[in-house]
Amino acid sequence: MDLGLRGRRALVLGASAGLGYAIGAQLVKEGARVAICSRDEARIRDAARRMGAELGVTADLTKPGTTKELVEQVIGAMGGVDVLVANTGGPPKGSIEKLTAEQWQEGFQSLWMSVVEGLQAALPGMKERRWGRIILVTSVAGREAMPLLTISNGLRSGLMGLVKTVSNEVAEHGITINGVQPGYHATERLKELGVPEDKITSAIPARRLGKPEELGALVTFLASEQAGYITGQSLVIDGGWMRGF
Repeated sequence: MDLGLRGRRALVLGASAGLGYAIGAQLVKEGARVAICSRDEARIRDAARRMGAELGVTADLTKPGTTKELVEQVIGAMGGVDVLVANTGGPPKGSIEKLTAEQWQEGFQSLWMSVVEGLQAALPGMKERRWGRIILVTSVAGREAMPLLTISNGLRSGLMGLVKTVSNEVAEHGITINGVQPGYHATERLKELGVPEDKITSAIPARRLGKPEELGALVTFLASEQAGYITGQSLVIDGGWMRGF
């Protein structure tokens, strides 16, 4: 199937490793011109070289204004952004009593304001061209709270409201916006949380962790020409872990 992505200009946030890298690599395979970013210059340059991305940019999305500047930089270098994939690392875990105000502020900037800044910077060009794809990579924590992921649980659930609101505003311009909510995948983030793999997989009906490339394939389809009638949705990809509807 030709996904109609050849020559499309895509920006993937947080793509030096893990799910972001898998998304960027899949978009490259489909012929898209891909820009990726990470706060680590050496890692993002290496990632861009390995996946064949056109541009690797150093950007710390926890700093106010950085995402807006990043999108503008990519637009200047590539002539526009047709596909925006908002993906950021998870905030630290902790109970409400132990998390500091600074951790909440950093999580809000990274998970929430980076998305808002990206939307505000990318949407005008998409509207002008009457075509655009925006995908927010969040987490099943936004739908079913996970223990001690207090910041993530709270902020990611709100992003789904943002997806629904913005989708209604931009659909007539040929722009879609959707959220994907990955469950447990085989990434470094899982190791950071310190949960034994066997304990996790026993609770997943598929009895395994997700592969980053599976998430990459889903996001790439949502970025495609064929997905033009899918918007305002939150798609779970978790091997059946979530028990609710």
